[in-house]
Amino acid sequence: MFDVLIAEDEPAISETLRFLLGRAGWRCETVADGDAVLPALRRKRAGLVILDIMLPGRSGLDVLRALRGDSDYAGLPVLILTARGQKADRQLALDLGADGFISKPFANDELIREVQRLLEGTAAAGGH
Repeated sequence: MFDVLIAEDEPAISETLRFLLGRAGWRCETVADGDAVLPALRRKRAGLVILDIMLPGRSGLDVLRALRGDSDYAGLPVLILTARGQKADRQLALDLGADGFISKPFANDELIREVQRLLEGTAAAGGH
């Protein structure tokens, strides 16, 4: 098991996320396209998925729909981290079942607080 699966296609952002979360003590794995999210979760369980909306292959919103429709992952916390920060994008993601939403560019402390909140919620619920 790892703590956070990061689905982000921009290498610089992916590496920044790995560094920030790793420095905070979380184990992370990354995938660069939406089609790789479910296979990565099947190989190893995660406590949280950080999901970009605009991914190659399957979009982040399609991945979110698939996660919420799969009984194995329906309760897995999902944090949307995206450049698509319009109010309508946020509302759609939340309506589809996202547990949090952060727009890029993001503040490091905001990201850490949100990951902490979501992972603590998972732990309080008995883990995933």
